[in-house]
Amino acid sequence: MGTPTDVRAGTWSPLRIGVFRVLWLAVLGSQVGTWMQTVGAQWLLVDRPGAAALVSLVQTAGTLPVVLLALPAGVLADSLDRRRLLIWVQLFQLAIGVLLTGLTIAGQMTPALLLALTFALGCGMAMTNPTYQAVIPELVPRDQLPSAAALGSISVNLARAVGPAIAGVLIAHTGVAAVFGLNAATFLAFAVVLFLWRRPRADDPAHRPEPFLAALRAGGRYVRHSPALRRFLLRIQLFVLPAVALWALLPVFASQRLHMGAGGYGLLLAALGVGAVLGALVLPRLRTALSDNQMLAVGSLIYAAALAAVALVHVPAVAVIALVPAGLAWMAVLSNANAGLQLFLPHWVRARGLGTYQGAFFGGQALGAFGWGLLAERAGLVPAMLTAAGATAAGAATIRFWPLIATRHLNRDPATPWPEPALTVEPERFAGPVVVEVTYVVAPANEPAFLAAAAALRRTRMRTGAVQWGLFRAGEQRHELTEVYVVPTWDEHLRQHTGRLTGADAEVDHRVRALAERPPRVIHLLPAGLTP
Repeated sequence: MGTPTDVRAGTWSPLRIGVFRVLWLAVLGSQVGTWMQTVGAQWLLVDRPGAAALVSLVQTAGTLPVVLLALPAGVLADSLDRRRLLIWVQLFQLAIGVLLTGLTIAGQMTPALLLALTFALGCGMAMTNPTYQAVIPELVPRDQLPSAAALGSISVNLARAVGPAIAGVLIAHTGVAAVFGLNAATFLAFAVVLFLWRRPRADDPAHRPEPFLAALRAGGRYVRHSPALRRFLLRIQLFVLPAVALWALLPVFASQRLHMGAGGYGLLLAALGVGAVLGALVLPRLRTALSDNQMLAVGSLIYAAALAAVALVHVPAVAVIALVPAGLAWMAVLSNANAGLQLFLPHWVRARGLGTYQGAFFGGQALGAFGWGLLAERAGLVPAMLTAAGATAAGAATIRFWPLIATRHLNRDPATPWPEPALTVEPERFAGPVVVEVTYVVAPANEPAFLAAAAALRRTRMRTGAVQWGLFRAGEQRHELTEVYVVPTWDEHLRQHTGRLTGADAEVDHRVRALAERPPRVIHLLPAGLTP
């Protein structure tokens, strides 16, 4: 039986790996800078006319690029050298940070320009997030991925605790330009760490880069034909859309209702961050004691209660206390979802899947922040925050109808259950389309079970490359059932043979074949223009 010491060791164990530790610290520094940048940008606008909407637009401008670039960023991260990609993105963000600092010092920063440059930094974040997340499984063993995900949440929320506090002090004593300049320095530091990291070269031909458009379509097919991933995306949006009201409206709430300055706003964000760090520390115990759906429900209800409590208080100290459980619940819901997704996604599509998830997450933040800002302008801060609390609780109630699909038990290791095709014609790599016919002889007694298993087989084929799939009965042989599926190119089909299938996919394939009388007959139909 695990002891508390064991749980703590599990949480921190990836930090014993040197490369992961250095990169984690670099990312933590960059995240601290990002939160400082957000606080500085919001504080520049807090006294402008229409402050509630403008302040909310800062978050929208920073997160909207993640929605627009989520899948393309994942494609690049799955196709290019991730280390080099990360370096160039940090240098781009460094240039934007320097420009922000210079314009602020010169007194030329207008709201429109501030939002435009925030959008540019968001583009860099859109490229960084899925790329770095996809690197993590290269750095730590699979059994430490939940701990690595928890450490990712700790870094995000430690940044929330430290970044706003530092920003508040700097704004109060030196001004917003110092905040923007320090954020730019964190991008430089991250780029230097990446430059010094010597990532092992991947020589496995099964992991050769995919053409951009083909990889983009493959990522989209995986999302469409993965019920578990689609449910992850639905649940994260149902939580984030209402829950983001707290983050979006907190600057205005601190200024107008609690009458706090920049330092006080930093203290409120620090309380959220402290709660989130505490949540990350207890997450291993929670994952052991609760199912994913139970954790989602409990976390959503705690967050809703804390949001309602914060909306009703007038005393800053009480607001600080109420924000700690809100931060804990926010972290528990999101970190558990991130860990579950890291463990679920196959290696070949991991960055694309994470990019899609982050697009849903940040898209919910961008739309939610804008919507709650407008509602606060028209109905007032307290009614908007109470409405958001009610919507968060209502989202928890929908778990009964749309629960997360259990994935912890699935084997996600790469599998190669199929033999190499034995062809007399050698097709070009991108020749296509390719039609694959798999003919099974099925006894009448096994046919109902076979048809049921074939439904899962269809999803496996479509997730890993097929664009059409059908199951047909031979008119001349009543016990022959032929599976027919179309793959865009020969390259796509070879990827099904050499790395796209997981252990869970192989189990589905084995179940179908076990219900047949003998091994199936497989025929590959190639374009007629090919010559032997």
